[in-house]
Amino acid sequence: MNIMEYLCREAHRITTSSLSDLKDSEYWFRTKSKRRMQFIDMLGLTSYMDGKRSPPEAHVTGVIEREGYRIEKLYFQSLSGLYVTGNLYIPDHVKGPKPTVLYLCGHSFDQKFHYQVHGHKFAQLGFVTLMIETIQKGEIRGHHHGTYHYGWFNWYSLGYTPAGVEVWNAIRALDLLETIPEVDPKRIGVTGISGGGAMSWFTAAVDERIKVVAPVCGTATIESHICKGTLSGHCDCMFWINNYLWDLTDVGALIAPRPLLIASAVRDWIFDIESVRYTYDKLKRLYEVMGKPDNICLIETPGGHSYHKTSRCMVFKWFLKHLKGIDVPLEEITSLDEKDVALEPSERLRVFDKGPPLDERVTTVQEWFIKPAGPPKIDSAEELKEYKHMLIEKLQEKVFYAFPKEPCDLAMKIELIQESTSQGGEIWLGYRISFTPEEGWRLRMQILKPGNVKGPVPILVFLAKSARNLWFGDELVQGLNPRWARAFVEVRGVGETSWSPDLQWFIRRAAMLVGRTIASMRVYDTLRALEVLKSLSWVRKDRIALMGSGEMACIALYAALLKGDISSVVLHRPPPTHNIPSNPNGTGEAIEMLNILRYTDLPYVAGLLWPTELVFLGPRPRPYSWAEELYTKLGPPGLVRHIKSITQWPADQELLNLYYKPQRNKGE
Repeated sequence: MNIMEYLCREAHRITTSSLSDLKDSEYWFRTKSKRRMQFIDMLGLTSYMDGKRSPPEAHVTGVIEREGYRIEKLYFQSLSGLYVTGNLYIPDHVKGPKPTVLYLCGHSFDQKFHYQVHGHKFAQLGFVTLMIETIQKGEIRGHHHGTYHYGWFNWYSLGYTPAGVEVWNAIRALDLLETIPEVDPKRIGVTGISGGGAMSWFTAAVDERIKVVAPVCGTATIESHICKGTLSGHCDCMFWINNYLWDLTDVGALIAPRPLLIASAVRDWIFDIESVRYTYDKLKRLYEVMGKPDNICLIETPGGHSYHKTSRCMVFKWFLKHLKGIDVPLEEITSLDEKDVALEPSERLRVFDKGPPLDERVTTVQEWFIKPAGPPKIDSAEELKEYKHMLIEKLQEKVFYAFPKEPCDLAMKIELIQESTSQGGEIWLGYRISFTPEEGWRLRMQILKPGNVKGPVPILVFLAKSARNLWFGDELVQGLNPRWARAFVEVRGVGETSWSPDLQWFIRRAAMLVGRTIASMRVYDTLRALEVLKSLSWVRKDRIALMGSGEMACIALYAALLKGDISSVVLHRPPPTHNIPSNPNGTGEAIEMLNILRYTDLPYVAGLLWPTELVFLGPRPRPYSWAEELYTKLGPPGLVRHIKSITQWPADQELLNLYYKPQRNKGE
């Protein structure tokens, strides 16, 4: 199996398994709270949704009077420095609180100008309409294109998606709307196209104050994004961090049974119409189970990714029916849609005439919206044991959830046995072994065992950096104590399962959509490889060491943490943190793991390996001083060693005895 076949297979599993078991309606109501919290967490909003919120303060910078309504130019801060700009359309020909539409903009520049026709039309129909801009293409230009354009794959490690910021801004917009006298807070709907369509799905799923939903050209399945390649056309705001392996139908299940109109174009280049129909069909069955089959509707329009008069009119009709309670004939709505509207010039709709506020934090939101975890406070071996147990449980849910729940048969096979004699006269036995870490994959390792050593032997497991390692070994291992065996293990993306660098950008983005990263898949491969080695009778089970260089040092750390019985971990050039960007084309060390920085980081994992021997081959990055300090605090049997060459390791027993001997004061 190659990587693309694997990603497509897993995407297919996610899409087909979503809502495949339509339980009775009671189940969906009973589990709604838990499912919603999972989605909130995948958006990175858990800490923001806890506790009570005060409504944001709106600042109106100008008013435009129109016949029958006015447009207020306003802004608010959804968080300190996180400015949200928008236009509020308020009808003045209708008395009392009015039904309201939250319009979420798509990926167009000058958004308030580009989408203003919808504000005018909704206002003419008697709806208060708040149109808010995105952080990417609003008046203050932030970033949606982290992995898409810049190689910021550390976003995945942070559990950061700009979708979370956009949904948060929409939630705060709802908080604001509830304070406006002209708004009826019990009659609020949400709509938008493209990115605004996706945010309509997401916001309605998170916040039940939304009573009616109408996403336009913002619907697709995980399978279509990966298998049909539409992922390549999408920026990062279109996706949640998918550690729970959801599809859009799972998001829709949080909206049901509220009225949901899905509008899509049949030739949309980034939202495949077949996947739109598939999503609708699944959700339609759920609405039927919940007793509200008429509350969901699919409208297909000709052409490509855009509005069509049919989609515009059906959105108007849908909101009139479900927010006003009136069923207006489509012909009347069509005549309204066809009437020209005098558009306001862009400069008149602008909120900040003198430029963005100096204290804005929109352009840097990706740097602070998710707060990385700091080092844990550990003062004893017992505290470390308890913390490590808690952390591993959390990582199994939030980071490694996609690990197979039932591991497949390793199907280990010794393909070749060799014998050779070194220049020093030592006899070596070589074993070429293949195994299946996960269904469909076949990986290999090359083992060299000292032939003149009796009984079980210790073994150093080196995570291969290239296909050459299986035959030639690696210079980092040259000079290893000849009493030790050494195994060179290929994980996915190395050797026979490697892929072209041209695919790396797509693979890293697609892997997130199926709840994985390249690094997390490699951790699983390493764990299965260790199972293979432990099954060999001649391997000394209590002296298995694991070694990684560069990005493979990251894999070694997590495999050792999860495995728990590794005697030594040898790190060469370990990355200092997960929170570093990669290259725009996707090349560079693939060390991202979903959500990992919310809970830990590489130097902390190194410290948590105590009492495993921790060996730094070459310079140690400064952040790992925390691990070394923890080892010093907890003391023996934990040991940190610094070596310049593998020939200096492992230490013989005499050296270890000297190391552990209590230090004497001078003069004693």
